[in-house]
Formats: sequence, C-alpha cells, structure tokens
Amino acid sequence: MKTLLVSAVALIDPDGRVLLAQRPEGKSMAGLWEFPGGKVEEGETPEAALVRELHEELGIETWESCLAPLTFASHSYDKFHLLMPLFACRKWVGIVQPQEGQTLAWVRPKALRDYPMPPADIPLIPILRDWL
Repeated sequence: MKTLLVSAVALIDPDGRVLLAQRPEGKSMAGLWEFPGGKVEEGETPEAALVRELHEELGIETWESCLAPLTFASHSYDKFHLLMPLFACRKWVGIVQPQEGQTLAWVRPKALRDYPMPPADIPLIPILRDWL
C-alpha cells in the first residue's frame, strides 16, 4: 500500500480559533471539514509544502520558522496510507480568503467535534484542544 505524505496546519487566530476548510464538491470526501494543507511534492519538506499550500489555497504568506510541529495522523484508507504531520501557526501575512472555492470556518477548539471530518483528522482534535 502506498503511503501518501500530506502536511496540514492548525491556523490559530488571536482569539484562539482554528481555521477549518470544507472539502469542495468533486473531491474525495467532499463536504467534510479538514485542516488546511496538501500533498508534499517530490523534493519538498512538509514545512515548505505548507508555505506553498497556504499561499495557493488561502492567499496568505507564512514562513517555515512560524510552523510549530504539533502532532501527526497515521491512517489507512482503502487505497493508500496517510501520514499527515500537523503544524500550528499563529503568524502570517494577509487576510485568509478561499482561493479554490472552498468554504472556511474559524472554530473554537471546543466546537471542532461539531464539524464532520475525514477519519484521519478526528484523532487530532483532542490533542489540539488540550494544546490550546
């Protein structure tokens, strides 16, 4: 089974809310909410992938030095195994705006369970809640 490396981020605003993005129609697991991020490309570090993805998906700029490793998910789906480091980020430049038609929500840590998520993301919720 192939292992897919995907990097994700918990963007945390000054009020302590976390950004979630809803997977758009046409993608696998459409309608579910997830932490922003994406696939790590060949020759790319997880941090570099996040800097690129945040620019592409949300129109913001951040730096590798602003990404703090928090935890990771390891989950087997039918066709691949997902390995997903989750970073925390509190510093970026620009206004978070969806660049790919996705719906965004700033969510209080206690309300994260109210948003249906892919199976790999669910175990990250208590770790993030305890950390915040």
